[in-house]
Amino acid sequence: MPFPTLPAPLARALADRGYADPTPVQAAVLEAAAGSRDLLVSAQTGSGKTVAYGLAMASILIGEAEMLAPPAAPLALVIAPTRELALQVQRELSWLYGAAGGRVAACVGGMDPRRESRMLAEGTHIVVGTPGRLRDHLERRNLDPTALRAVVLDEADEMLDLGFREDIEFILSATPPERATYLFSATLPKGIEALAERYQHGALRLAIKGETRGHADIAYRAVRIMPRETEHVVLNLLREADAKTAMVFCNTRNAVRHLQASLTERGFSVVALSGELGQGDRNAALQALRDGRARVCVATDVAARGIDLPSLSLVIHADLPHDAEVMQHRSGRTGRAGRKGTSVLLIPNSRRRRAEQMFALAKISPEWSGPPSADEIRRLDGERMLSDPLFAEPPAEEDVALAETLLAGKSPEELAALLARVYRTRLPAPEEVSDPGEGRAPRGERPPYDPMDPERIAAMGPAVWFRLNLGRRDNADPRRLLPMLTRRGGVDRQEIGAIRIFDSETKFEVRGNAAARFADAFARNGSPEIQIEALTGDVAPAERKGRPGGPKGFASPRAGKHQRKVERPGSKVDQRPGRQTGRG
Repeated sequence: MPFPTLPAPLARALADRGYADPTPVQAAVLEAAAGSRDLLVSAQTGSGKTVAYGLAMASILIGEAEMLAPPAAPLALVIAPTRELALQVQRELSWLYGAAGGRVAACVGGMDPRRESRMLAEGTHIVVGTPGRLRDHLERRNLDPTALRAVVLDEADEMLDLGFREDIEFILSATPPERATYLFSATLPKGIEALAERYQHGALRLAIKGETRGHADIAYRAVRIMPRETEHVVLNLLREADAKTAMVFCNTRNAVRHLQASLTERGFSVVALSGELGQGDRNAALQALRDGRARVCVATDVAARGIDLPSLSLVIHADLPHDAEVMQHRSGRTGRAGRKGTSVLLIPNSRRRRAEQMFALAKISPEWSGPPSADEIRRLDGERMLSDPLFAEPPAEEDVALAETLLAGKSPEELAALLARVYRTRLPAPEEVSDPGEGRAPRGERPPYDPMDPERIAAMGPAVWFRLNLGRRDNADPRRLLPMLTRRGGVDRQEIGAIRIFDSETKFEVRGNAAARFADAFARNGSPEIQIEALTGDVAPAERKGRPGGPKGFASPRAGKHQRKVERPGSKVDQRPGRQTGRG
């Protein structure tokens, strides 16, 4: 039985979970945690530290007994920076102490405080919570701290970064001075050391050896992309990996919403996590990932803190992280507790130098490549189809009878082709993407390119104006609209001219012969909620007597209040309402 020095119920729980040997942080904590000595532990996320401090508390909470006493005032308190991490810790400690009769309660923001008060009143052994909610329960006298034997600060550096110092000091000051205090942190800045010096007594400091900054169980990939193909590359990476669970990181909430909608349209089962969601919605999204109803999570950095999904094997950085620490935190959602994982960063050539600086700071050497091609994904589909468990199962009698009926009307080759077609229709179609190569050629080695060259625009033919039923009220933004128009309309960025955003609509220009192609492709690839309409007339909206209205019946009110001009590369836009020179 693993961990033979532990109380028997905890040792059985670890064996049932498949723990054959402790991780480095668990081994170090168990060796150092004899009695009730305070510990200051530096350990990375995903190293097994939740189980580590759960084991460290065992001798204090259970002692020589086989079972915990009936629940009353809590014996241990765990403080975590985020709701997701607190709920994850509750789940971990619940199975660890379940065989010993342990009861673990969670107190986090976004949940019903009255329900939490009732749980605390009924009695519990361990309370896990976020700083603000725990302080609230202490001030309302719902949480009785007098019997606490151990207090854990999990990811203490993040709690200080998020501004919880005052709440933490209030909570620690309310706990008995003879308690054991375990402080876990990925890094040990001065603020953490000051906190330890004030609230710990003779703490043993443990910097776990073998915990590398880059996570040894994570394979890093750097994929070169064209900026306008980000969504297509994300889709191809998801199709290439075919991961049971994958997480895609974006830098903004708007980007999360847009990418979730795009992947859902293409047939993926997707959930989103961002700061605008309530705790109930977050819990539902995470549960959908755990039980397999969803396979892809699109998230911002803040929303994904503390998430542990055992089946997560792929992390994609759709937007380049802001720094090396963010990159490692994102990547650390996979490759946890000995499991293997892959972290893929999408890097346009314009951000390559920034990415290489992050890799150097993190001491990571990624594998560079272009994006997976549609042909490569189709080849993988063929291999996966042949290895599908359905092909290994012996056919039932009714299957044989149906096969004979089909063979009477179709040749074996035709039936095989139909089978391949049916298999493909179950999967999102891969996208054709391009590899921008290792970088731009030196300026002297390539001809100058000007997308606004008058001769080039004239060769395209006259422009056509369209109206889109999205405006400023819908948070329409050029950075969001332009990729959507090019993708759904099947045109290049250079074929989209000026974009003018109004309160409830947007008017944009499609140049030359691309207009008919754009309208046809948008009708096929669009959605009922997003509609376009070609504007008739020979005069562009910005050219009617200095007013920014549309041609023939589409005039708009004052430009200064209702219109935002979008300057495109190479155009000259006068900032005064209704004035524009050049073709945007």
